[in-house]
Amino acid sequence: MKLDGNNHSVFSMYYHLVLVIKYRRAVLDKPVSERAKEIFEYIAINYNITLIEWNHDKDHVHVLFKAHPNSELSKFINAYASVSKKISVRLF
Repeated sequence: MKLDGNNHSVFSMYYHLVLVIKYRRAVLDKPVSERAKEIFEYIAINYNITLIEWNHDKDHVHVLFKAHPNSELSKFINAYASVSKKISVRLF
């Protein structure tokens, strides 16, 4: 496993995030999942987050990503949720 680092520390911080569709509705298909992944990657750049793996099922998404210690994960998740909700309203 490769460790990340900066001037004074070495770290390897991986996170597993499960995003569940409200009421577990079966609305995720390949195009919707790919669009959600694009949004994730677009927002992640601003928060020093790198997407490692993205898998979806009909009602949830598994995301594996790595982050720097100074990444504000709660702000990132809120920003992603806000943008993805706006996009999903336009899709449906």
